[in-house]
This record gives sequence, C-alpha cells and structure tokens, in this order.
Amino acid sequence: MDRQQIQQLFEQFSRFNILIIGDVMIDTYFWGKVDRISPEAPVPIIARTKLEHRLGGAGNVALNIQSLGANPFLCSVIGDDDKSNILINLLKQRKLSQEGILQDKNRITTIKTRVISDNQHLLRIDEEITDNINDEIRQKFINKLQSIIETKNINAIIFEDYDKGVITPEVINELVKIAHAKNIPTLVDPKKRNFMDYYGVTLFKPNFKELVEGLKLDIEKNDFDALHQAANRLRKDMNINTVMITLSELGIYINDNGSFHNIPAEVRDIADVSGAGDTVISTASLCLAAGMSPDEIAFISNLAGGLVCEKVGVVPIDKNLLMEEYLEIKSK
Repeated sequence: MDRQQIQQLFEQFSRFNILIIGDVMIDTYFWGKVDRISPEAPVPIIARTKLEHRLGGAGNVALNIQSLGANPFLCSVIGDDDKSNILINLLKQRKLSQEGILQDKNRITTIKTRVISDNQHLLRIDEEITDNINDEIRQKFINKLQSIIETKNINAIIFEDYDKGVITPEVINELVKIAHAKNIPTLVDPKKRNFMDYYGVTLFKPNFKELVEGLKLDIEKNDFDALHQAANRLRKDMNINTVMITLSELGIYINDNGSFHNIPAEVRDIADVSGAGDTVISTASLCLAAGMSPDEIAFISNLAGGLVCEKVGVVPIDKNLLMEEYLEIKSK
C-alpha cells in the first residue's frame, strides 16, 4: 500500500458504526500518600490526594473505536444504583451514545478501584455481580441490540467478554444469527466462561493465557506448531473464519483458512500493558470492516497494541500516531 492508500484506509474508519457488546465498568483510581503504618493492624495508612473515574472494560473498547475515528455503540447491562450515575456521566463526557445501556435494579454497576501511592499499586477492590443476567433482562437486552442493528447500519460487532454476566450463550447465539443474516462481521475478545460458545463468529481473538485455559492446553508461547494446531482446532470445531492470538512480547499469530502469519512485536519501551487487548480488537474490527487481508489486520492491530503499551495506564490509541508509524514502516 502506498501513502495515499494508507491515508484513505484510515479516513474510511470514520464511516463505520461498530456495535460493542459486553461488560462495561468503572475503573477508579485512588491516589494517595503513605506516611505511616496503622496502629490497628500492620497495614499502611493512605491519605487520599486524588480520585479519578474512567470508563473500563467494554467502555475502553468504545473509547478506542472513537479515537480511531469510527462511531461506537456501546451495549451493556449495568446496575440501577449510585455508581450507574457515575458511569452514565462518563459516557456523556466522552460523547458516547447511551442507547445500548440497560439498567437492572437487581445488579450493581461493576467498579474496580485501584489504590496507588508513589506509583506503586497497593490494592485493588472489585465491586461486582458476575452471575449471568436473568431471562427477563436478557430478552430486553437482545431486543435492544436488535433494534440498534436494524436502525444504525452496523459495520462490525465486537463481543467484549469479561465474564461479568452480560454476555451469555443465548446472547451470543441470537446476535451471531442476526449478524449472519445481515452479513455483519463479528469479532470476539473472549474470557473463560463462554470460550467455546462463540460458534460461527468471524474473528476470535484470545490472548495466550485465554487460549491455553479455554482449550486446556499445556504448550509454550513460542511453540508455533502447537499454536497452529490449536487455531485449526478452534476454526474447525467452532466454524470460525479467523483466529488471532495475541502473544505479548512475541507479537500476534493469525490463522485464516489454514494459512497463518506470525507478526513479531515492534521493539518498544513498555510502560504498561493494561488495555492493549482492547486496542487490538478495536483496530482489528475497523480493518476487518474495511476489507483488509488477515495479515494486514494483524500487522496494524499489533502496531496499535504496542503503541498503547508505551503509555502509563489504560489509554485509547492515537489514530494519527498509528497511521504515521504504519506509513513509516511501509515506506522502508
């Protein structure tokens, strides 16, 4: 691809509507200073200096889609509680649609609080319900998803699964069926609970840990023959077009119709790997919607995941930075 073609590709992203289904949550950062140990127990006392709320989980995928210039429709089930007001305000601040958000009075809004002092992560506190959504809420959620698909010209659907109960086998089956009928590509960032339920999706993107746990394998990350066999097994048993496995420092492996590519990681100064998987699936969805080849999808997604690892904390990808790096590599 020449410079003009690459620029046209990235400009094309702005025409895409991406539906994101999954577990949205609040990432709360509690910063403070530790000067002494508690007299009540041998634990540090932290004096809070700052508190910040950010969109997490599937919300970070929506932020990445938005940063790449496309239009995200974030769809999730949250609580009908005080924390839900924080989450809805975060959506408003980021100018993200609330159309796909369903509130359930029997659930709580997932929040993960990280306690940090002097750049040291001291503690994480999770407030969540991980049971599957009940039958009534599930049907309301499916109806809401179907309505958005019917009215919004959706170009790709992402399942962003954190095992918090929003995505169930029934939700997967219904949405994949709808997507097939409308010829909409489906992409999955899986977790353990529903790993084998994504039958018939277009692109399945586990990381290495999720792959070995999901398939109960005992293989090494650099054993590409074993990775190839595992990917072929997934494609055959689950009728999946493309399997893309993220391998952190070893890059990305992608298998499409039996042919495969290993895209090595670029050499970088890694500051924080948090959120890199969200960036990879977001970038892949837009490249897939644009009709790119599997090896190019993996190549650009690999670049994007690496770029966000150079930043501290969970941050969305910078579209212009990604395009410039891609142009620089392709011009060599």
